Amino acid sequence: MPFLLGVGFGTTEIVVIAVVALIFFGPGKIKEFARSIGASVGEFKGGLKEGEKEIKKSVEDGSVVEEEEPPLP
Repeated sequence: MPFLLGVGFGTTEIVVIAVVALIFFGPGKIKEFARSIGASVGEFKGGLKEGEKEIKKSVEDGSVVEEEEPPLP
């Protein structure tokens, strides 16, 4: 049984939910929702890549200084 967000949903349940959503919202809203989710995921991935570039640049430049552990008493 596949799990979706920690709740056990089978294929039948997912299909029923999709059909109800299609009837309730209509195909136009579903497309708009999917498009906005895709754009959000794309922005998130872009932000992750930008952060990764900044970290790599800092490490290569030597601007990241590793802290030494204080001596034990």
